[in-house]
Amino acid sequence: MPFYEYEVCEGDCAVCGGEFTLRRPISAEPLKNCPACKKEVRKKYSAFNTPKITKQVSVSDATKAGFTVLKREAKGEYSVHKPTRNAPGSSGKS
Repeated sequence: MPFYEYEVCEGDCAVCGGEFTLRRPISAEPLKNCPACKKEVRKKYSAFNTPKITKQVSVSDATKAGFTVLKREAKGEYSVHKPTRNAPGSSGKS
């Protein structure tokens, strides 16, 4: 469920401070009045948060983090990947 920010259209409110944030389903009817003071409100336009896109995790990074890395042997067959020591200057990616 997304968060929506609202502000009171006129005046101020001692309870909500004139603006508040609610978590509401997308399918919910638009909010017309403040739940605390019952004054008319409007939705504010605000920024949203998205996850950062990160680089692909290497086998060595996954192993260091404690994950078991599997290597595909054949269709439906996997074995535990045992990383080999790389020569200096190699990328270490598999």
